[in-house]
Amino acid sequence: MPLIIPANSAVGGGYDVDNSLRYDKNSSQYLRRTCGSSASSYTLSLWVKNCEPQGGDTTAIYWNGAGAKINWEFNGSSQIYWYDPETRTTASYRDVSAWYHLVWKVSSNVGTLYVNGLAASGLTSVSGIDSLNSGNFIYLGSDAGQYSPQNGYFSEVCFIDGTALDPTSFGEYDEDSGIWKPIDVSGLTFGTNGFYLDFEDSSALGNDVSGNNNDLTVNNLTAINQSTDTCTTNFCTANPLHFGAASHPGASNLSDGNLTFTSTQAGSPYPYYFSTFAASQGKWYAEFKVTTGNSAVIGIGTGVGSGFLGAGLYDYSYYYDGTFYNYGSNQGSQSSYTDGDIISVALDLDNNKIYVAKNNTWQHSGNPSGNSGGYTITAPASNGTGVYHIAYGDAGGGTPAIQGNFGSPPFAISSGNADGDGYGNFEYAVPSGYYALNTKNLAEYG
Repeated sequence: MPLIIPANSAVGGGYDVDNSLRYDKNSSQYLRRTCGSSASSYTLSLWVKNCEPQGGDTTAIYWNGAGAKINWEFNGSSQIYWYDPETRTTASYRDVSAWYHLVWKVSSNVGTLYVNGLAASGLTSVSGIDSLNSGNFIYLGSDAGQYSPQNGYFSEVCFIDGTALDPTSFGEYDEDSGIWKPIDVSGLTFGTNGFYLDFEDSSALGNDVSGNNNDLTVNNLTAINQSTDTCTTNFCTANPLHFGAASHPGASNLSDGNLTFTSTQAGSPYPYYFSTFAASQGKWYAEFKVTTGNSAVIGIGTGVGSGFLGAGLYDYSYYYDGTFYNYGSNQGSQSSYTDGDIISVALDLDNNKIYVAKNNTWQHSGNPSGNSGGYTITAPASNGTGVYHIAYGDAGGGTPAIQGNFGSPPFAISSGNADGDGYGNFEYAVPSGYYALNTKNLAEYG
């Protein structure tokens, strides 16, 4: 199966998707609508970036009422699971950096799931699918607002009432790369209960733009849940499958679309996460808002875990107390940081330097735009993996919380700054020549 590796946006040209909806599993967030009529044939199409690949269910869509109970979700094994009748894919979908296109096509109560344009083994021609009945409540992102909340992103959500459509109504294969990518769906006929959610109105995230005005009621979703991380411009996040401490499970968690890190224990094992994307060249920028500063640490690493971020030979990290660590040794001191501070990281892999700033004041005589000051790092070609990841987490001794911003922030921005190509939303001006970590920039500069 052609997967989005890590997203279809590496393919130039074509249709662009501007926005997605980011769910936080801890906040009882969902969209809901009551159906006004019944249908035994229908189609649901959506792009999803699933952020919880193991250890918990996340719901894509759910409806119930009039005897029907239908639940489509990623289960704890990252299989796509359909309840009533109970069926699941044979494949697991664990790539937390990927956008997957899912189409659930039901024709006269027989359903088939398609993933990235191809029928998914285990969920093909499933008989006995309940009709969508008048009075059913459709929930998007939660199981009736109670169980298995979504943890991740939705984009380009289309519900077609009364017609069973193939995936080619929503996507196509790029002729050069073979990657499945979205197409413009605005010309489709959506049917009586149908809707199209593009999430472009941050004040009305349930706004139906199909022409039907079948808006969905919003629960606990605000403007901050609107994201520019989409199936055509895929942004970096923290990677829950790629962490720095071997005894990590249970020591921390990620939320807000794998952007917010929260430590759950003081002391060892000093958990931290690597970014989903890594680079071997180019200049890259990210920001981190420290919501609980005690014991926070922010920096870079090769993707090979060590006892703490900064312990490894090729780890470089800025600690909350102002020290800067490499290979377990303090390389210099700068300003300490605490609750509410924003730490900037500018990673220059063309000149092999890292710069860090506290509230827009570059430390250690740093001037990333002028290539002066900062800290020298080992060239990626000589560090054992050939790349560097940005990383953040816990230095031990406290329970920090850090919100990562790789260009699509999980917190409010008071000013708003993009990189030189117009990507990202940052609190401070992006240094000249530096770029947000997304797939379009990586295709150009990485």
